This record gives sequence, C-alpha cells and structure tokens, in this order.
Amino acid sequence: MTLSLARRTAHFPDRTAIIDISEERRYAPAGTIDENCISYGELSMLVTETAERLAARGIEPGDTVCLVTRNRVASLALFFACRHLGATFAPISHLLTPASVKRPFDALVPTLVVAEPAQRDLVRSIPYDRVVTLEELAETVADPLDLDDDSPMADPVLALHGQSGRPVAGFSAGAVERNCITAVVAWGLAANDVVPLPTPLAAATGLVRVALSVLYVGATLVIDRAFDPTDAVAAMAAENATFLVGHEQAIRAIAAESGFEKAAGSLERVVCEGPVATDVAGDYRVHGVEFARAYGRLECPTALSQGFGADRAESAADGSGVGRPVPDCRVRLVDTDGTVLSGAATGRLQLSGPVVADGYLPSSSPLDERDEPDESGRGGADRTADIGRFTNGWFDTGERFNRDENGTYHPQ
Repeated sequence: MTLSLARRTAHFPDRTAIIDISEERRYAPAGTIDENCISYGELSMLVTETAERLAARGIEPGDTVCLVTRNRVASLALFFACRHLGATFAPISHLLTPASVKRPFDALVPTLVVAEPAQRDLVRSIPYDRVVTLEELAETVADPLDLDDDSPMADPVLALHGQSGRPVAGFSAGAVERNCITAVVAWGLAANDVVPLPTPLAAATGLVRVALSVLYVGATLVIDRAFDPTDAVAAMAAENATFLVGHEQAIRAIAAESGFEKAAGSLERVVCEGPVATDVAGDYRVHGVEFARAYGRLECPTALSQGFGADRAESAADGSGVGRPVPDCRVRLVDTDGTVLSGAATGRLQLSGPVVADGYLPSSSPLDERDEPDESGRGGADRTADIGRFTNGWFDTGERFNRDENGTYHPQ
C-alpha cells in the first residue's frame, strides 16, 4: 500500500472517508452536530481540485504550502494535493500566539500560506505576503491537471512543528506510511473502524497517528472544527464510534459527559497518550472498552504503546507505564555518558527506525537554556520534551524513562 488516496478510491469510492460534525451556526449549543459525510470518491475529487488550484497559484515541486486553520476536511485535501504536486505540506497550529506563530516560518519559508478567516490575528503576524484564505483558494480558476500517483514526491512530504512553534521536523513519504502501518499493527486499526479526532490536525499525534492512519486503512474519520467533549460524545453515539485516540484531558472529559454510557456502547478500543490515572482507564473498562497507554512526540508520533486485552503488559498501579516499542521503532536507554543500558534500567530515551522523522529543518534546532524567554515566561522551550537531538542514526529525546523487568517503559 502507499499514501495514494486515488488507489483507495478505486477500490471503495462510496465508502465514507470523513464525517465533519462541525456546527454550521457559530454559537450553536453544546452537543449540536451537523453531519457532513464525505466519501472516498468525493475526497479524491476535492484533492484533485485543490491540486489544480494550487498549481494555478504557481505551486511547483519543491515548494512549501503552509495551512493555518482548525480541523477541516480542507486540511487533509491539502496534504494529498501537495503530495501530488511534489510540494511540502506544513500545517501551522491555530493554538500558537501572534508572537510564537512566527517561529515555524523561520524554518519553512513557504511559497504559499493558506488560512481560514477566523485566524486573522495569527495571519497578521505571518511574515509573508503570499497568503490566501480557504475561500479564495476554492474560487481559484484552474486548468485540469493529469495527476500521476507515481510522480516524485517532496522530501519532506510533511513538516510539523513543536508545541512552542519549533523545532520543525520533516517526514518523508516513507516515514509517514510506516507510522500508518504502525497504527494498523499495534492497535488493529481496520476498515470498519469509525474514529473521532479530539486532537488538532496540525499536531503529529492528530495528523499522522490518527487521521492519515485512518484514511490509509480505508476507515472513517470523524472531525470537529474544535474539540468539545459534549459534541464528541454526541458524535460518538450517532456515528457508532469504535476507536478513540487522544490525550488524557480529552479522554477524561469525554468520559465525564452525561451521555458517555451511550457513546461507549459501540466503542471497542481507546489509546491515551502518556501516563494516565487508573481512574480514567477504569471509566472506559467498566463499559467493556479496551484501554491502552502510548507515548509519542513530534519526532516520532508513536514510539511506545501497550497492547490490548491479554497482550497488554500490565503497568504499575499508578498507571505510569506507556508500553513497549511499537513495530518499526527501535528504543534504547543510555546513561549520562551515552553508554547503552540493558535490562531493567533508568536512563535517557533514544529512538530510531523508519517511524522517526528524518530530522529538523534548517534553522529549526530545538531551544536550550541559552535561548531567550518566550512570551510564556518559561524560557525558550514550552516543555522539556521540546528539546531533542538527532545524532548517529538515533533521536535522543532528552527525556528520562525507567524500563522495568517486563520491558515496559515508564516516564520519570
């Protein structure tokens, strides 16, 4: 299999690819969802039209297209359209501030920036004048293109930034595909799954771990413009969601909703990022839902994960374990002088393999203690996990983990 959307469309054009539940009315009450179903055939046509419009605006192989928006179908259409044109797709988080949004652009130097009008404050801070709205792009007059699935792809095909706006990591098409395969093998993601997305599409865990993996296997993705637990629960019940992947805050908020019991009726599996309290896992398991913890980051969307059912490696009572290495990810611990540690040990976590990003873009190195404070007042990096290094074929996360006697990893 490849990242080709056209090949999937050829096999199942009428299968639902995306369900957009975003409210049509801006101030609709919580729990209001407006279902807009997009088939694989319709998504493929949108990708073709988007590629033609980008080409009409001068996008060529080697160019970079940035997108500043919340979760939209257009985000995924732009990714596949850029892939067709040999351009790099770089989504920019709408959660950045007018000050921090400048950071990824220092490394990306985009040819074109596409933005939704609602992000006008961020757009004003973007240091480029080639900015078009989603509506302006949709109105672009374009000639038909003969798109070839086997045409050379950009390297990187995808560029993603960290929570603070940097660093910016580049992913080859092969790295993106290997991450999709990981979701299939590690979690049993299948074509009959219906998967809500509580994570921004500008994040590695949202776009690569979930959205592209869902489309890769031919399943159905449920998106909302912005996460709201009441809307999420309503959509899960209405669409018979089977698989949920997200961070603890979203996973906990969904379980706290009054309609959760009905939403959990069809739910089979949950994957929660990072250590999570046992009461959160219990909220799902009491309804017969399998629950697993996982660990990933910008440079490697999924590195560690528990399995489900009998395959799950039991963690400590406090729920600190995040599992074992996923397929295609090599993991090791090293001590302060770089010596590789064996057996049960505590050390710095390093990652390698085809699921890891190819490296940081130039002018995008992680920040360290010498960097100037940012607007948050917490120093250059927003969190310790923003600091890492690619060296000698390994990515050094800079984070300390404990590996217990069962081979399960626990963040320290």
